[in-house]
Amino acid sequence: MSQTSEARPTSIDRLLVIDGHSMAFRAFYALPVESFVTDTGQHTNAVHGFTNMLLKLIREERPSHVVLAFDLDTPTFRHESYDEYKGGRAKTPEEFHGQIDLIKQVAEAMRIPAVTVEGYEADDIVATYAARAEEAGWQTLMVSGDKDTFQLVTEQTSLLYPTSGITKLPIMDPAAVEEKFLVPPGQYPDLAALVGESADNLPGVPKVGPKTAAKWLAQYGSTRGIIDHADQIGGKVGENLRASLSDVERNLELNRLVRDLELPVALEDTVLGTPDRELLDPLFDALQFGQIRDRLYDIFAERFPDSVAKQEPTHQLPEIRLAESAEDLVGLAEGPLGVALCLDRSWEHLSTKAKRDEAARWSEALAVLLAPAPQGEEESGAVVAVSLTTADQQLDSALADLLADEDVPKLIHDLKDAGRRLSWRGLSLRGAVDDSLISGYLIQPDRRNYTFEELVTQHLRRSSDPADYLGGEQDDADAEPAPDLFSSQDVLDGVSRQMLQTAALRAHLMHPLSEALDSELQARHVAELLRGLEIPLAEVLLDMELTGIAVSRERLESLDADFEAAIDRAAEGAYSAIGHEVNLSSPKQLQTVLFEELGLPPTRKTKTGYSTDVESLRELHARTEHPFLDHLMAHRDATKLRQTVTGLMETIGDDGRIHTTYAQTVAATGRLSSLNPNLQNIPVRTAEGRRIRDAFVVGEGWEMLLTADYSQIEMRIMAHLSGDEALISAFEEGEDLHSFVGSRVFGVSTDEVSAEMRAKVKAMSYGLAYGLSSFGLSKQLDIGVDEARELMSEYFERFGAVRDYLRDVVEQARADGYTSTIWGRRRYLPDLTSDNRQLRQMAERAALNAPIQGSAADIIKRAMLDVDVALTEQGLTSRMLLQVHDELILEVAPGERQAVEALLVERMSGAAELSVPLDVNVGVGTSWHEAAH
Repeated sequence: MSQTSEARPTSIDRLLVIDGHSMAFRAFYALPVESFVTDTGQHTNAVHGFTNMLLKLIREERPSHVVLAFDLDTPTFRHESYDEYKGGRAKTPEEFHGQIDLIKQVAEAMRIPAVTVEGYEADDIVATYAARAEEAGWQTLMVSGDKDTFQLVTEQTSLLYPTSGITKLPIMDPAAVEEKFLVPPGQYPDLAALVGESADNLPGVPKVGPKTAAKWLAQYGSTRGIIDHADQIGGKVGENLRASLSDVERNLELNRLVRDLELPVALEDTVLGTPDRELLDPLFDALQFGQIRDRLYDIFAERFPDSVAKQEPTHQLPEIRLAESAEDLVGLAEGPLGVALCLDRSWEHLSTKAKRDEAARWSEALAVLLAPAPQGEEESGAVVAVSLTTADQQLDSALADLLADEDVPKLIHDLKDAGRRLSWRGLSLRGAVDDSLISGYLIQPDRRNYTFEELVTQHLRRSSDPADYLGGEQDDADAEPAPDLFSSQDVLDGVSRQMLQTAALRAHLMHPLSEALDSELQARHVAELLRGLEIPLAEVLLDMELTGIAVSRERLESLDADFEAAIDRAAEGAYSAIGHEVNLSSPKQLQTVLFEELGLPPTRKTKTGYSTDVESLRELHARTEHPFLDHLMAHRDATKLRQTVTGLMETIGDDGRIHTTYAQTVAATGRLSSLNPNLQNIPVRTAEGRRIRDAFVVGEGWEMLLTADYSQIEMRIMAHLSGDEALISAFEEGEDLHSFVGSRVFGVSTDEVSAEMRAKVKAMSYGLAYGLSSFGLSKQLDIGVDEARELMSEYFERFGAVRDYLRDVVEQARADGYTSTIWGRRRYLPDLTSDNRQLRQMAERAALNAPIQGSAADIIKRAMLDVDVALTEQGLTSRMLLQVHDELILEVAPGERQAVEALLVERMSGAAELSVPLDVNVGVGTSWHEAAH
């Protein structure tokens, strides 16, 4: 895999060689398993930690060459020499499986060789590369948690040896090794042969530690010298030595690393080159590594061939003209209009979030840049800048009319964000025909980054930085405004030439970017989703965000006090159960209490001890029912609830309402996400969660809140897509679905379906649509795997069309390369044909999930548009406030309840024509909880 050498950061070749297995395990144990899992169920904590470590090393150490070394699953010569080699090691955690393969995929995408050699270990590969680099006169930096690599340290070859997870990697040079072990690096194998190596299951001489071994080596020179003089060593340790001579000789043979392997990748072919974007983007999308991707691109910015920032400029910056009167806007409405805002970012340096928000609200959008459509083949053209601080009322009015005119087509990036900023100035933005943020998402819904800069680079192979264009010299951010524009007017105070040029260039690039994106949208048959669903929905969501929902601060403060008291009670109960105080948030202290003081059965093993995460504690409580665990879990629940309440109070606006933000481009299935704060994760099935919802109230001057949601929408979509006659019949006849399914699965009448039976089939019905395995079902229901497997078998025997659909949807997606919702929303899954089993299984789970969840998302979105239109058509002032998954919350004006309720049922139930009816439940009340049904 030879690569073309690029300009190197140092004049001396510098090799970074990493023991992949060793560092992957350390990354796995350093990061919590439960916090790093994709929406398809793939654990990624080891991949995440390893990749972060690798990027950090590349950035800080500036290697010219990089190579990773990995073990194979097959036995090595050491196993053949000693059957018990590495025996007794704990079983590899289930969550770790597959992550090594994913790390290798990351390495492949970064064009970093991942090397294995049959019959040898990763540290032998490390040793061979280090030896060859030293022969070539290179510097080498090894990264490994295996102590055997200490023997490789020389003046030219250093070791980064982790002392805590993968974040602390102090450099070990010869002096550091000798200080730590009292012997020079070359004698480390001799010392380890005497002391033993528990990690490799190599027993040493009993009662002989590093100090004794080092003293003997200083006296006799080597292990061979010690063996030759073993009869001269007196006392008990001498007896132990003489009894262990065969072990010492064997240990020495196995500890010495091999330095002359035949390697499949030559040293000179490990040059650090250009990552492969075509491989990297879909892989990081599947792993959901948005921030890591950004960090990688920053580090390798100079290496990307399409990084136009370092190429000679080939395009001229657009001319910028300042509109000084309303007449300067005449003619701009003749074609699609590129729109961008020029932002003053000085507020980012303010000390508090509140001050930043206030400054952002009133001073951020200081100008609007408008780029008319290019004429003919002419790409360049003047961009008109309109100040938002001008005193010309006619100009202000002309701009307001232009932006609000739905008949003037507009091209923009992030319609909602721009609309929100302009609303703070009393301006309305309508008529968008393309939002490049949403277009990029519809084309590649699994990506995590749809910035304007990324889209321009990807689809136009151009830069969005003015410094990369003719006439775009880099200015200091604090520079004065361009004198040719603002010599007579102080209308854009604080806006530098660079900021103005950036906004102008963005508006200018909207046109070619929109054309490129439209071509992709058409090719993927999703253009109608953009214009007919997502852009109109963005306008509805913007109105909802600006409206917000009223909350009772008094109720939240009361809840905060109650949860604080509950935290204190739980803590006192926990202390009483063990007889002393302990930090209930400290895993280390909890491990001591649980497994040493109380002697409870061990949970899942981690690098820092036995796990104290939520799942482990629940399993431990089920096994022991110890009262300390009751109080500990109550403490955690109350703490989490209080954090939710505190977070809500911090987001109450001056109007007494909470304004969440809806993201259309986060979930690959098409579902909306609620952010800052997230109002979709407030618990509803617990009494405490319902109390939090009770704090969301009807606003002053309004009559009530009204909630409407779909009943079992995903199972209705399953019935429609599978065509299963039994499920369709149940919905048509208005049966309780889960009791109906339970009666078929368990062979009893619907009246005889117990609550336990109903819970099992409910969990299974929904789980099957998300690729739930028998193992996953057993964990979810706390039953044996065999019982779960039998339950699934009986389910599919009664509902064969569901089984056939779930099988066929994956196979069809494998053939097409994508899944599709009822309305054609696509999710591309190239890994369905991957040779990597873990990536393939992740894609298969996504293929099961996307059509059902995506169709449900499309239905609620269509319903929102229909409801919004109907409210306007009927002249009603009631308004939508929230969308929470399959539920809509409206604020009803006095006297409009009956009309709004009828409207909701009609429009929501008619949002899709399925083979089963869409059932809508409605409730009303003065609070969100009271309006529940």
